[in-house]
Amino acid sequence: MNRITFRIVHGVMVALMTAMIGLVFGNVVLRYVFNTGIAFSEEASRFLFMWLTLLGALLVMHDRAHLGMNTVVARLSPGGQRLCRLLADAAALGCCLLLTHGAWQIVQIGMDDRAPVTGVPLGLVYACLLLCGAGMTAMLAWSLGRLLSGRMTLGELTPQSGPSGE
Repeated sequence: MNRITFRIVHGVMVALMTAMIGLVFGNVVLRYVFNTGIAFSEEASRFLFMWLTLLGALLVMHDRAHLGMNTVVARLSPGGQRLCRLLADAAALGCCLLLTHGAWQIVQIGMDDRAPVTGVPLGLVYACLLLCGAGMTAMLAWSLGRLLSGRMTLGELTPQSGPSGE
C-alpha cells in the first residue's frame, strides 16, 4: 500500500475515534445531567471501536511494529535471521488466510442479520475483520515474496523500531 492509502486510513481512524468519543461523552453527559441518553450510542461506539482496533492492527503490521523477538533474532547469523523471518511470516500468513476466509463467511452470514438498536447489517460491522485479514495477508505475501527472491535487506529482517525511528 502506498503513503496516500495509509494517510487516508489514519484520517479514517481519527474520524472513528472522534465519533466514538463524541458518542460516549455525549451519552454520559445526557445520562447524568438530563437523565436521558442516546439509544444507539453503546452499540455504535462498540462497532466503531472494532473498526478502529482492526484498522490500527493493519497499520501496525505495515510498520512492522507488532511484538517480536528482534533482540534474539538480531543475534543470529544472516541465514538464521532469514529463516526466522521466513517461519514467522509463513505462520502469520497461514493465520491471516484463515482469518480472511472465516471473516468472508461471517460477513456473508451477517449481511442478513441486523444490529438490534442501530439496524446496521452485522456483515458491515464484521467487514473490519475481512479488511484487516486481507490487508495483512497481502502485506505478508509481499514480504515473503521479497524474502524468497533475495530483495529483502538485512536491516529489514529485524526492525529495531517503528517508522519514525523512535
